[in-house]
Amino acid sequence: KAYDEIRDLFARQPLSKMRGFMPKHFSFNVDGGRCDACKGEGEQIVEMQFLADVHLQCDVCGGKKFKEEVLDVKFRDKNIYEVLEMGVDEAIEFFNEDAKDKDSKAVAARIQPLSDVGLGYVKLGQSSNTLSGGEAQRVKLASFLGKGKAQGHILFIFDEPTTGLHFHDIKKLLTSFNALVEQGHSILVIEHNTDVLKSADWVIDLGPEAGDAGGNLVFEGKPSDLKKVKESYTGKFL
Repeated sequence: KAYDEIRDLFARQPLSKMRGFMPKHFSFNVDGGRCDACKGEGEQIVEMQFLADVHLQCDVCGGKKFKEEVLDVKFRDKNIYEVLEMGVDEAIEFFNEDAKDKDSKAVAARIQPLSDVGLGYVKLGQSSNTLSGGEAQRVKLASFLGKGKAQGHILFIFDEPTTGLHFHDIKKLLTSFNALVEQGHSILVIEHNTDVLKSADWVIDLGPEAGDAGGNLVFEGKPSDLKKVKESYTGKFL
């Protein structure tokens, strides 16, 4: 996990050694270095009886999730909170600044798969429950890309993973799909995006309409042949 590498990196800093900090002190999931008042959430929740709960910034840590003595520890002038607030692409650039620092470059390498699947804008410390369904799928995809061929052959099923993606990020996602295939895996994608359809080895088109008027097999075969099927709405867009 990339966060493990980051916590280890901060635990190796001189000030951490002086204060006896271990990797756990740089985690907001366990006691030790996280704010005791908000338990590392950065906010406090006020429960309302008839209205939605109110989320207030923690007045002890100021929303930074960690104790002051932990935030004193810095790596290249950044504390753990500031690093976790970085977007993935920004963090990769940050950890790659010193080509001679192998530990730092190892962190960048751990994070790289997230950028490869089009998640360069996501913050390192972003809570998983704030991710969309498509983003959550791509996080899982990134974790497998980082493992290489070590996990055997797997069938991946993705449900509209391009939802909300810029076309540039869709290209990144397709590159990641190809990388999985090259590792010996198989991919089944439920998708309407034409770029994804064109990149598929085999297409199954269900229709002809949606809902009760659909569900029938309209076409099965190569994307290039789907264009010739007059009954297929998908073929017309291709």
